[in-house]
Amino acid sequence: MTEVRTRFAPSPTGRMHVGNLRTALYAYLIAKHAGGTFMLRIEDTDQERQVEGAVDIINRTLEMTGLEYDEGPDKDGGYGPYVQSERKASGIYMKYAKELVEKGEAYYCFCTKERLESLRTQAGDKEIVVYDKHCLSLSKEEIEENLAKGIPYVIRQNVPNEGTTKFVDEIYGEIEVPNAELDDMILIKSDGYPTYNFANVVDDHTMGITHVVRGNEYLSSAPKYNRLYEAFGWEVPVYIHCPLITDENHQKLSKRSGHSSFEDLIDQGFVREAVVNYVALLGWSPEDNREIFTLEELVKAFDYHHISKSPAVFDVQKLRWMNGEYLKAMDEEKFAEMARPWIEKAITKPLDLDRIAKMVKTRIEVFPDIPPMIDFFEELPEYDLSLFTNKKWKTDSEKSLTVLEGMVDSLENAKAFDNDSLYELVQAYAQEQGYKTGFVIWPLRIALSGKAVTPAGATEIMEVLGKEESVARIRKAIEMLKQS
Repeated sequence: MTEVRTRFAPSPTGRMHVGNLRTALYAYLIAKHAGGTFMLRIEDTDQERQVEGAVDIINRTLEMTGLEYDEGPDKDGGYGPYVQSERKASGIYMKYAKELVEKGEAYYCFCTKERLESLRTQAGDKEIVVYDKHCLSLSKEEIEENLAKGIPYVIRQNVPNEGTTKFVDEIYGEIEVPNAELDDMILIKSDGYPTYNFANVVDDHTMGITHVVRGNEYLSSAPKYNRLYEAFGWEVPVYIHCPLITDENHQKLSKRSGHSSFEDLIDQGFVREAVVNYVALLGWSPEDNREIFTLEELVKAFDYHHISKSPAVFDVQKLRWMNGEYLKAMDEEKFAEMARPWIEKAITKPLDLDRIAKMVKTRIEVFPDIPPMIDFFEELPEYDLSLFTNKKWKTDSEKSLTVLEGMVDSLENAKAFDNDSLYELVQAYAQEQGYKTGFVIWPLRIALSGKAVTPAGATEIMEVLGKEESVARIRKAIEMLKQS
């Protein structure tokens, strides 16, 4: 049985888009599920679009997400080089392009930019250039003369005007395209670099790739790839085209969305494991409709036959929920370490930050939720006295004043100021007065935090604030209620 070999072949043009991450993830899962090889290949044929540091971003993203490649620029498995510009230096692309020229499957094109511009036509709301095969009719002598003169040229694929080209995709099935709809695409550019499409085919074959995973925007190019494979007499790989990823408005996910790249999401306080888990479900679903997976569990469960044709909606709220589930399940020590920078955005006082981290752990979905939830620890905010009125506990400003005045002295005189001791003190007062505990807790919570929703109860808040600050805040509330 042939070993399954997949590749992730990004262009170093900036941050890694969610769609690219999904391609890498699916390629990794397909290889690992079958016990095969996952390769990283850098496609830098488009020199003008390269961004400095983008290769580092690719490597860092793969490392952070756990998508460890078996072969790549720094792991030669016998199929290197793994960077296209280095492969070009060996002459591999020109060699294969000339082989196609000799077979009549490709030809030299010496047309100037001006002539190509003259072929520009309007198709709907787009302007397109469909090449007219002008240079296909050049004689061998004319071609040799032009080459000898150093006239710039490209090498184009020779697609017949008649007939059809078929290809089979594992997700979309058999697709047949009239050859008349296929342009004679450029294989080798005037700078000697191969085009993305041609380099893909040559590299995938010579590097033994068996399964090609990519976005469905490449469906229209697939017939041209197949014609190249057939022209060379090479075995066609298994094609797996993934559905489009859209935003909540069903528009293509763009950089303007603010969450289109992996690093965007990490910057926004999502954890890498949740992002990987969520991205896996953008177009794929397991038989049992399960939603939470570790990477190892995804490897076992992933079956590319369950990838959908329908566009996948990137639902930020769903990702937030999933991220919250990961935070709840996280080890407390690890959570405290990851949460600390966000806690320190709100708190500069010498408080027990680990205790605060423990308070918020099950109450947030992403780390940026933390600062506005805990900022009251740093400084009591201005608040409306209407907060003391609560229908559930049947409190109002007058009753709250009674509770606070009844509690403040015993709190100030308390020998122990830990949560358990404070809760016992509150319970004892409530029983003595014939109140429900919540009736007492509510006014204390408002006085201590100035908020109706807090990450912990009143007695836990008091333990973190300490006696002096807690009593000062309660006395301030008493004064405010008296003056109202």
